[in-house]
Amino acid sequence: MAVNFVLRTSHDKGMATLFARVRSRKLKIDFKVDTLVEVDIEQWKKAQSSADNLRKFRKSAEGSKLFSKLDILETSINARLDAGDVITPDIARKIVEDVMYKEVREEEERRLLEEEAKAEAERQRIEAENRMTLDKYLKLYVSQISAGQRANSRGKIFTEQSIKTIKTIVRQFEAFEKYSKKHYDFDDIDLNFRNRFQTFLYTQKKYSANTVAKCLNNLITILGCAEAEGYTSNNKFHDRRFRGVRVDVDSIYLTKDELRRMCEVDLSGLSKGHEIARDIFMVGVYTAQRVSDYNNIVMDDIRVYDDGKVIIQIRQQKTGVAVYIPAKPELVKILEKYDYKLPHLVDQKINMYIKEIGKLAKIDEMVEVETSKSGVFGTERIPKYKLIQTHTARRTGATLMYLAGMNVFNICAVTGHTSIKSLKKYIKADSLQKAETILSDEAFMKW
Repeated sequence: MAVNFVLRTSHDKGMATLFARVRSRKLKIDFKVDTLVEVDIEQWKKAQSSADNLRKFRKSAEGSKLFSKLDILETSINARLDAGDVITPDIARKIVEDVMYKEVREEEERRLLEEEAKAEAERQRIEAENRMTLDKYLKLYVSQISAGQRANSRGKIFTEQSIKTIKTIVRQFEAFEKYSKKHYDFDDIDLNFRNRFQTFLYTQKKYSANTVAKCLNNLITILGCAEAEGYTSNNKFHDRRFRGVRVDVDSIYLTKDELRRMCEVDLSGLSKGHEIARDIFMVGVYTAQRVSDYNNIVMDDIRVYDDGKVIIQIRQQKTGVAVYIPAKPELVKILEKYDYKLPHLVDQKINMYIKEIGKLAKIDEMVEVETSKSGVFGTERIPKYKLIQTHTARRTGATLMYLAGMNVFNICAVTGHTSIKSLKKYIKADSLQKAETILSDEAFMKW
């Protein structure tokens, strides 16, 4: 039994196919099969001319590579012959292919595996690129509300102030990620995240309790939208402990006497802005609207009837609710002062000027208010004038209406509150009684 390699050519030069001759007297076989290898005729014949030449050829780079395959082929066929297995030319050719194409096959397999790995990596890259992350969703949310493509819970487009607030929250979330050196995704949102984020807002941003609460509560709203849209199944933010804790720091209202004193303060030595700020603030009192509404009244909002009565019609920016406000004589006087073209001041200026006027009016009663410093809650006594701000006007107007005995349903119609319950929480008066206490509507002109 033997396998040896031979040429089947009459040429002495050039390249020729090498054949494997398979012989077995016992199995009565003798045939040749193509090894699928071509060799240099002269080089092969020289190597076969002597044992020394064959040894030298085997050691050469070309010979070593050739015989690494031929030796395996010979061993494989001989093993079949030694075992007495029937071997045919077809079986021999299959063995040749397995041996000779092994490297090619392995290389092809490596290539296919590499291609599959690259394809999988690309698939994962595209999937990751297309997968909605929390960072991406926050950017999308801001983009949509800014473009008017997403409505709020009332089905209205977001106001400029709401958009500004949400943009600030998103910026602080990004700042927190940078500070933490970590990108938070939907699945990372839990009470631990909430507490770390809150601490960051208190200690690094020096935010007040109410500002922190606003950040957390708006973030909850955004996460709720993402959950509803199928981007996350993590609902840990629904935990009641996730919400921010507010403190009632701006709950003061001004009495009729305090308003009178503010209106009587001599502003001749102060800037024109002080007078404008006082007038705008008083418009806020008499309309009981938010500063975003009473500081933006234009002529088209004012209706003057033939009998001299004036009604101000406002569509509230925050809620989209249309309210109609009968103008008291004091309000009409301010409107006439500016020929029904009310000036505008930025909120910060109004806050600054109105505090100065409150101080001059000696509205210096010490008021105990809740405070929060770096998340630590307590109380503090502060002169009342320091607490006067744009929102005080709305609280003052609503509270004085109530104290004058005005029908609570009519107060809601003016303020835009959707329920008496929400109005009761809003009004600040020691004499507040149950909402069912209804007095004459004519009381409106008394407050």
